[in-house]
Amino acid sequence: MYRKDNPNQLVFENFYLPFGGKLRSANRWIILSKQIPWQEIEQQYAAFFEDSGTGNPAKSARIALGALIIKERLGTTDRETVEQIRENPYLQCFLGFPEYKDEEPFHHSLMSHFRKRFDKDTLARINESIVFNSRDQEKKGGPQNDSSNDTPTDNRGKLIVDATCTPADITYPTDLKLLNEAREKTEEMIDVMHHPFIGEKSKPRTYRQKARKDYLAIVKQKRPGYKKIRKAIRKQLGYLKRNLQTIDHMASEGLLKYLSRRLYRLVLVIKELYRQQLWMYENRSHRISDRIVSLYQPQVRPIVRGKAKSPVEFGAKISVSLVDGFSFVDKLSWDAFNESSDLVAQVEHYHRRFGCYPESVHADKIYRTRENRRYCKDKGIRLSGRPLGRPQQVTASNKAQLEQTKRQQRQDELDRIAIEGKFGQAKRRFTLDRVMAKLVETSEAVIMVSFIVMNLEKILSQVLLFVADVCMLVWTSLRRIAWRTYSRMQWEQRLWPVDARIR
Repeated sequence: MYRKDNPNQLVFENFYLPFGGKLRSANRWIILSKQIPWQEIEQQYAAFFEDSGTGNPAKSARIALGALIIKERLGTTDRETVEQIRENPYLQCFLGFPEYKDEEPFHHSLMSHFRKRFDKDTLARINESIVFNSRDQEKKGGPQNDSSNDTPTDNRGKLIVDATCTPADITYPTDLKLLNEAREKTEEMIDVMHHPFIGEKSKPRTYRQKARKDYLAIVKQKRPGYKKIRKAIRKQLGYLKRNLQTIDHMASEGLLKYLSRRLYRLVLVIKELYRQQLWMYENRSHRISDRIVSLYQPQVRPIVRGKAKSPVEFGAKISVSLVDGFSFVDKLSWDAFNESSDLVAQVEHYHRRFGCYPESVHADKIYRTRENRRYCKDKGIRLSGRPLGRPQQVTASNKAQLEQTKRQQRQDELDRIAIEGKFGQAKRRFTLDRVMAKLVETSEAVIMVSFIVMNLEKILSQVLLFVADVCMLVWTSLRRIAWRTYSRMQWEQRLWPVDARIR
């Protein structure tokens, strides 16, 4: 059951503090609470629940999304997030509570349910709503034209696009390590299914001690050769095959009901893992489609990035577009993809959001395909980077034009650095460097909430900068008035003796 909150948002001045005093309007959490369209989120969130009229009422959308924002912004765990909310009245006001209470607002286990209730499409719409509500009235029609010329054009703004990987919280997978872990889990399943029949019939053989000894004999070596590793993989495949056959035989006897949902899910994953590893062993290959690299997160795929630090990363791959410092996740996929195929879709998303096409698109070299160049030319969009073909010969007539083009290309590369900074902020300041969530929907929620929080940080910095400018303007005006008053007083004191003599 779900009950909608009062349509009128809570005003922070009405927040009751039992120990006296009142909340400061300049607090960061008070400012952020005014930048989020809670009522729009409430309507989207309420559609998730069935109107049964019975059961325990669910937490409101403001509490659910606000708790996720607090967790991401503070970088705390689920337990610590609940404790921070309990101790801080500003956080309780941010979540929409009418008064401060020194008690847990909800159990920390509800944080995982909050992540499940916001899918990536809903969070993408929330992100756009937050960005659009923060823009000024004159900017709602689209970004300002940053071009130096004054010629009228239908294209406005700059679109910066790039892709990155959000690594999942898994160990570096190797074939031998995965097979050994799968073998140990199948042994656990056999023990669980045989437990009700202890003393009645003997347990099937698993050779777990011998298999463990064969595995340690290889992993303890500093640099085992290719032949030794291949021989160890063959042995582990044999042990795993025997265990899977035992599980199938016990399942035919109706013993599969003793497995929990977690173990039953692992059975299906391990069977697919065994099929992949056996095919790669027989074909002497290390590549296969939809390769499993983690038993507990089978959705994770290896993403080859070619970076110096980590040439292969394991996690979801995202395509991000950056406009005026605000970032949007245009695509999130667990399978590897070529980001150049997303350029047309990202430009169309820009047109849908702002009602116009961008004046320029700043992208990496991989985006500059012939199809993308042709599309940008048809739309009147300038794609960053060098044109195709040989460089033009420098002559006296075109020297100034070539220098201008070279400066423009240099500036385009400098403008593209902003999205690299966003990726650094997401992975260093926030949690995208290691996504701790395990499920598909919870991991996607963590990724999307990170970009929402980064946009909120951008809005907060703009608000604080505006307040600082206003304070500086007021301070300058007061100093000017004080100086004029002081100068006038000095002048009057200087003329006073003359006036006395005249009188």
